[in-house]
Amino acid sequence: MKWVTRWITSRQERLHFFARTASGEQEVDFANAVLALRRFVAPDRYLQSCKKVYEKRVGLGSSRSGMDPLDTPPDTLLTLLEAGDQWWQYALCVEQLFVTELTAEQQRMCFATGVPAPLLPKPPSFRDFYAFEAHVKQARARRGLGMQPEWYQAPVFYFSNAAAFIGDGMAVERPRGCSWLDYELEVATIIRKSVRDVSPLEWLDVTAGLTILNDWSARDIQVQEMKVGLGPAKGKDFATSLGPVLVTWDELQDCKVILDNQQGPNFNLKMRAYVNEILRSQGNLADLYFTFGQMIARASEGVTLYPGDVIGSGTVGSGCILEIGPEQQPWLEAGDVVTLEVERIGRLTNVIA
Repeated sequence: MKWVTRWITSRQERLHFFARTASGEQEVDFANAVLALRRFVAPDRYLQSCKKVYEKRVGLGSSRSGMDPLDTPPDTLLTLLEAGDQWWQYALCVEQLFVTELTAEQQRMCFATGVPAPLLPKPPSFRDFYAFEAHVKQARARRGLGMQPEWYQAPVFYFSNAAAFIGDGMAVERPRGCSWLDYELEVATIIRKSVRDVSPLEWLDVTAGLTILNDWSARDIQVQEMKVGLGPAKGKDFATSLGPVLVTWDELQDCKVILDNQQGPNFNLKMRAYVNEILRSQGNLADLYFTFGQMIARASEGVTLYPGDVIGSGTVGSGCILEIGPEQQPWLEAGDVVTLEVERIGRLTNVIA
């Protein structure tokens, strides 16, 4: 059984999901899968088309087409993750409905114009790591500092504001007193089941896939706070962008990079950042010094991770203004449009308010 649910929330669209099954796989409850779409897809005639597909596939006839669900379908990505394997299995049929049974117009309707929304609003927690060596070296060099040997001993992270996630197409509000507003080009994974003391080689089994993350940073505020020995605190408290899709592992198998150190695979995915459509940053997820396997092993050491917990990679090398320098790209101003792009995942765009 493949875990292939992908969730979409893009600039002019409401939250959707789709999935697929391969022929011959375990039979899925099509009625519940169709009902699970009800919270995400409009208008009604699309749902009626799904009912027809259900009747055709299962062969139960019209008398069963209005059957009540045994359970309430999850209405957000977080509730889907929390529901566990049952609802993932129900979701497995949905993309097959799109691709094999619906017309092009019906497929288009599932992306009808709606209100921009976060991919995962208010996850249980958000840990952002510091796992790209090039970023650490370059950011520290800008401040006249060398590398700390402790950095190489284990991946480190900080907790950030899990209630401040925004989605693709949403505006970023500048923090009061901030003049040095910066973007950060990152990738994130999302925990899909409760786990504790995970080994690095298990990380693909406990996560739902990859998405794009922009860890917005108020650098002038951050600099002052971290002189105290804590932080970033208010320097990163105001907004984090996540999206536009969560791409599951079956779609990324050909990008996997197997390592010799038994610390879990990396993924060969190009990463780029644009400001007002001008390319400013680029790197590759495969450049991680610490794998996501090592990050999740560290995060779960002696504690429980929960469905929906967000794990950020940290910034890729040259993935922010702090590294490339404000002489090349000035600090962000009102009206600037920032787009992060990761190969095979998509583009995450926000405008500075």
